[in-house]
Amino acid sequence: MTQSKGRGAAYILAIIAITCWGFSFIWEDYLIKNNVEIFTFIFERMILAAVIMWIAGGILGKIQKIQKGDMKWMFLLGFGEPFIYFLGENFGIKYTSGVMAAIIIATIPLFCTVVDRILYKFKLSFPKVMGCLLSLIGIALFMMEKAGNGSSQLKGILLLLFFAVGGALVYGYVTNKMISRYNPMTIVTYQFSFGALLFLPFFLIFGLRGLTPEFFSLPVQSKILALAVLCSCVCFGLWAFCTGKLGVTRVNIFSALIPLVSAGAAYFLYPGQETFTPLKFVGIALTILGVIIVQVVKDKKALK
Repeated sequence: MTQSKGRGAAYILAIIAITCWGFSFIWEDYLIKNNVEIFTFIFERMILAAVIMWIAGGILGKIQKIQKGDMKWMFLLGFGEPFIYFLGENFGIKYTSGVMAAIIIATIPLFCTVVDRILYKFKLSFPKVMGCLLSLIGIALFMMEKAGNGSSQLKGILLLLFFAVGGALVYGYVTNKMISRYNPMTIVTYQFSFGALLFLPFFLIFGLRGLTPEFFSLPVQSKILALAVLCSCVCFGLWAFCTGKLGVTRVNIFSALIPLVSAGAAYFLYPGQETFTPLKFVGIALTILGVIIVQVVKDKKALK
């Protein structure tokens, strides 16, 4: 019963995290479309997240000592996400859009299923494969009317696929490895500390020029603060907790819901940017159906 309640809470927390992350694509899209230097706002986001986590962790006494040999894994965690992931995500948004980026990120569950098969020897049951495929078909339908032409669009899609999705896979693998030894607050604190360290050279080379009066305006700073507090500190902490309760593949299937949140946020916050058509509604239905199917299918390890 306790385990069942723990999983139930994890599902709720995963939905909360996905909702915030859905909004994050819209906030990042706003910053990029308003010519805010990418390395400037990413570095501020990293510093704010790291400082907040160290202060909160110190007050609550939740920062654990890293065991010998595990620091390299914490570094790899920060390298995968936020470093590699945020490079792909933000530059992908620059060449596409926030909603398009969210849609491509939603392909993560399919790649995680493949990784599970390779690394953990999980059997790919037919219902689970069908659930992932249904989600991807739904996402494809959803993005059909957003697709554009040109090398710029292709560049953005490739950046998202190779960097953002690749970084998320590394993050998921290392989190799954570390969550049994460290609490979510410790993991997230070191994750963003290393992320800030990795982004520092890029900020010094490219980001200093972005420290303009417009950068310190309320519309810009409010969105960076929301990204740092909600989408970094809170969401990654929730995600680490959910990964420990549900596993990498089960929790990552929720990524399929991100474009739905992003499109809805864009529709209501920026009228005219997003419209809902019958084709998109079909895509939404298939995506959610795929999520439900994957959640109810149990993973089984292959016999050795």
